[in-house]
Amino acid sequence: MNDTHHSRHVLVLPDRDAAEEVAEALTERFGVTEEPQLVRDALAGEDDAEDAQWLVVVEDPDAAYDPARLHALATEYEGWLETE
Repeated sequence: MNDTHHSRHVLVLPDRDAAEEVAEALTERFGVTEEPQLVRDALAGEDDAEDAQWLVVVEDPDAAYDPARLHALATEYEGWLETE
């Protein structure tokens, strides 16, 4: 049995529009039932809102979502998947 247990995935996106589209796609493509969290992540030392990245946080207590598919989704929107 696979013992690696990921309880959360974080997709990093370049802007709010991309983050909102990814959150919607997660519901449609992955059947995510709990609404993903959108979090604005200002880059260290940057005050300019234009330089903020957006994080889409997906809770996955049952490890039901395939990280490779999540990464592929993020890259469609010029983002990536952070591993925790």
